[in-house]
Amino acid sequence: MRVLLPVVLCATLAAVAGCSSSTATPTTSTPISAAGRQTVTVLAASSLTEPLAALATAYEQAHPGVTVRVSYGSSTTLAQQVAQGAPADIVALAGTEAVAALPAAATTTHPPIPFAENALVLATPAANPARVGVLADLERPDVAVVLCVATAPCGRAADTALAGAGITAHVVSREVDAKATLTKLRLGEADAALLYHSDVVAARGAVTGIPLPSPYAVSVTYSLVQLTDAPEVAGLVRALTDDGARTAYRAAGFGP
Repeated sequence: MRVLLPVVLCATLAAVAGCSSSTATPTTSTPISAAGRQTVTVLAASSLTEPLAALATAYEQAHPGVTVRVSYGSSTTLAQQVAQGAPADIVALAGTEAVAALPAAATTTHPPIPFAENALVLATPAANPARVGVLADLERPDVAVVLCVATAPCGRAADTALAGAGITAHVVSREVDAKATLTKLRLGEADAALLYHSDVVAARGAVTGIPLPSPYAVSVTYSLVQLTDAPEVAGLVRALTDDGARTAYRAAGFGP
């Protein structure tokens, strides 16, 4: 499986695979592997990195003639890039808002397939030096809080939880996506964050997650949309949404 750096700007995509400024349903990019192989291009939310990478590798191993090429980024940014004509065969996004931003032709031809959920949690470094334990602690001036940007699904979910609890957090930074927010916490550049449960699982003990109280609990739904019609694309869609895939998502901290 070929994994690209997170896709953030249309200009970046232009350097890799070409990007149009017009709104259009994307077409499959030209295969970049050896002659005779087929390439499936996937754009996916950064929070899906671990399970999707494993599933894509397993699909390649089961289908020797197929290369799966994955780029990760903020769901909001990825949806905008698809709307601008970025080459892609499949897009896997967090949040209903990102899916709604896709071209209508894409979601009409192949309706979105919900395949996972992710719960927001209060996260701290494992050592928890600031002794953060509840949402109200995020208001303390000695607690540095990091969140996703408000336009990203993880940031939108965080803002919803904080508003519901009536909390004005001491936010020192807002990052482009879930993985960037997790990195800030792991590097000790923040005392707390509101992250997905899957991010805590992916941190492998470096970060501790505290479930949010039920009145303020927020979950995000993930959906997959097939953008092109090649047989290998349809096959990968099935592999990313079947019962075996859902088991892999649950093992990575996703629900339900």
